[in-house]
Amino acid sequence: MRTLTTLIALMLGFAGATHVSAESVVNIYSSRHYDSDDALFKQFTEKTGIKVNLIEGKTDELLARLKREGKLSPADLFITVDAGRLHKGVEAGVFQPIESEVLSERIPKNLRHPQGLWFGLSVRVRCIYLSRSVPADYVTTYVELADPKIKGQLLIRSSSNIYNQSLVAWLVEDIGSEEAQGWANGVVENMARKPQGGDTDQLRALAAGEGKVAVANHYYYAHMMTGDRESDQEAAKKIRIVFPNQSDGGAQVNVSGAGVVKTAPNKGNAIRFLEYLTTVEAQEQWVAGSYEYPVVEGAEPAEVVRSLGEFKADKLNAAVLGDNNRQAVQIMDRAGWR
Repeated sequence: MRTLTTLIALMLGFAGATHVSAESVVNIYSSRHYDSDDALFKQFTEKTGIKVNLIEGKTDELLARLKREGKLSPADLFITVDAGRLHKGVEAGVFQPIESEVLSERIPKNLRHPQGLWFGLSVRVRCIYLSRSVPADYVTTYVELADPKIKGQLLIRSSSNIYNQSLVAWLVEDIGSEEAQGWANGVVENMARKPQGGDTDQLRALAAGEGKVAVANHYYYAHMMTGDRESDQEAAKKIRIVFPNQSDGGAQVNVSGAGVVKTAPNKGNAIRFLEYLTTVEAQEQWVAGSYEYPVVEGAEPAEVVRSLGEFKADKLNAAVLGDNNRQAVQIMDRAGWR
């Protein structure tokens, strides 16, 4: 994570970006926060001569900033995590459609917006986790999270979390809205406790015996395995990861992605930066800190992520997760999922 001093320095540098030649800069608003990205930006500048100016913040804060700035915004590229958040950008009219043979060739069709408004740059998987006190096949599908056999055993975060919203949005498409409502009702019945904390908290509670089944993105588990906290490393040994739906369509995947801002003053540089992020070298750097999966063929995830094993991913276009978000939230509200 960046220090406050570093962020202030970046912001001061960014403030003067509009006075630099349009041929030499790309201005990025990003809700993604990894120190490993610094090396990536530096490499891009060394290869192209294009300076990267960066402003970081939460998705809603950055979208509000873009709205305030309007046509005068210096932003060229908007980066965020989860298709549901990218959809917020689409709804706000932030993006412009981009046509790029490079992006179309390298990024799978289901991981980019159908109209080229945004492009997935890395993948995360919504996984199931089991206590080692239960069999490895105790729960292997998302549907089974609503099975009465695990009543009082499920650890999952709140309905306000975009990752859970996207999972329900995916289920709406996979099993239908009526069935998704029944599923959400069952999930609430199966909760071991009132939803609290983030994904890592669900895994810690699972290891502590507060439940037997949990839901979290794969990279939280990977960070626990390799982090500085010895307690997390020990907790990770007490649970097992399950990639769901492997005998069916595959595990639900989501994206971190980016789109070119509608009013981008340096559109060409923004596209060039996106294309650079789809090189094998840049992809491996992009996922080095996040522990996500790269989207480009030939690029490898971090070693700890490779150790989780291979899995089959569902091929639903990630844009659908945003399209179905409103319905997903309504389903969760009706179920009493708080």
